[in-house]
Amino acid sequence: MHERILVIGGGIAGLSTALALARAGRELTVLERDPPPPDTSADEAFEGWERKGVGHLRHSHAFLARLHMLIRDNYPDLMADLLGAGCREIAFADNLPMALRDKYTPVPGDEDMTILTSRRTTLELIMRRYAARQQNIRFVTGALVRDVLTETDESGKLRVTGVSVEQDGETKDWPADIVVDAAGKNSQIIEWLNKRGADITDETERAGILYFTRHYRLRDGVSEPARTRVPGAGDLGFIKYGLFPADNGCFSITLAVPEIEMELRKAVVRPENFDAVCAQLPGIASWTAPETSEPVSRVFGMGELVSRWRHMTNEGEPRVLDFFPIGDSVIRTNPLYGRGCSFAAIAAEALRDTLEKTNDPRTRARLYHARLATELRQHYDDMVKQDVAATRRARHALDPDYKPGLKARLFKSFAEDAIMPAIRGDVELLRAFMRAFHMVDPPNTWIRDPRNVSKVLLTWARGKKRNADLYPPKLGPDRPEMLSSLGLSPTADFERLKSA
Repeated sequence: MHERILVIGGGIAGLSTALALARAGRELTVLERDPPPPDTSADEAFEGWERKGVGHLRHSHAFLARLHMLIRDNYPDLMADLLGAGCREIAFADNLPMALRDKYTPVPGDEDMTILTSRRTTLELIMRRYAARQQNIRFVTGALVRDVLTETDESGKLRVTGVSVEQDGETKDWPADIVVDAAGKNSQIIEWLNKRGADITDETERAGILYFTRHYRLRDGVSEPARTRVPGAGDLGFIKYGLFPADNGCFSITLAVPEIEMELRKAVVRPENFDAVCAQLPGIASWTAPETSEPVSRVFGMGELVSRWRHMTNEGEPRVLDFFPIGDSVIRTNPLYGRGCSFAAIAAEALRDTLEKTNDPRTRARLYHARLATELRQHYDDMVKQDVAATRRARHALDPDYKPGLKARLFKSFAEDAIMPAIRGDVELLRAFMRAFHMVDPPNTWIRDPRNVSKVLLTWARGKKRNADLYPPKLGPDRPEMLSSLGLSPTADFERLKSA
């Protein structure tokens, strides 16, 4: 049976879906609201490609190892295109702490912990061009979905039968046998379905941070700064930072500021303050120094970061048939962990496998959403738990009189004086930790291995003095010092909270 498949949205989630289904020999149409990509270079795409449907297009991006593996194993030609366009592979060995570099011996599986990094515009541009060359993928641009078409089957179940599309000022119905919603966090399709009785529920948790990103380019003839003991990513409590090497001599810096830090978050959006913060963080200061690089963008902000898991089944019974949300349309996560694109690609593979196994709509829905739960739920819960803890710490950081209790001090010490030093001093521990981070293994399984627990506890027992070489140098100034350097009051936010 030839099924008419519509994929709504041509971003990373939509492209991953299109490629996965086309690989299985299926024909499909991608409806994209934005114009087609420019027939230009990666640099020109960064400057001029308008993607109103992708609000985070010019924020830092990297494809974690799980997604790198999917592309490497299933689309070698696409991987060649990405590397040819300047995208970079960062191997496990490249990210080893300085103390472990001389002790490292590669083992089978280390090649599966490689990151693919570049500007998001470059990643999407090359993926889009590759997908457009596939004979069974058709793109329709300038197509804005205005409504979803539904019917009720003989058992009373809501079934999606297509969408209503506005294009060139005209609106028409576009029938389909399968509709994949890859339109992202702003998709309205589930809202429309709920108005027709779908009763799709969700659970949400605020990420508790805002994102600020600025892009830079290395100056002519200048190489990337050498790695040092200070990491290119870190958490000072009141601000998190990350360095993202990109394509063609470019890189970006992202600063994540807790929502509660009102003064800092208002200040850091100004380019001069953003650069001033970077200059005080040893892990990235040499990169943003004027003699090394020059800024090539404004500061891009991104707020309203919410983790969301939508429940498309009720006790295993699907709420809607022939409809498959994917990516942020169904599971949205804090971009701090860089897992959104990987979640979407894993879901695309799950959909491909599901459609191959059965033609029954109910069974398809059950299999697809069960697979998402099996593959992704543990990672989602782990991220939400970390976000809740980080939000709590950020609130405590505002209070100059806050004194942590015994339990809080023990948890802090276990993380900072046991887990992290143990990982920095043992290649096997680091390998196990990173396999979980990159979604190659389930989260936290490494810390339940008795051998790993013993190593962590022994590190903790040695104490800070004997583990001194396993701590990185100071990551940056403390909160009062940083805020004062920017002309901000370190106590203003706390006073605001007290009077609220």
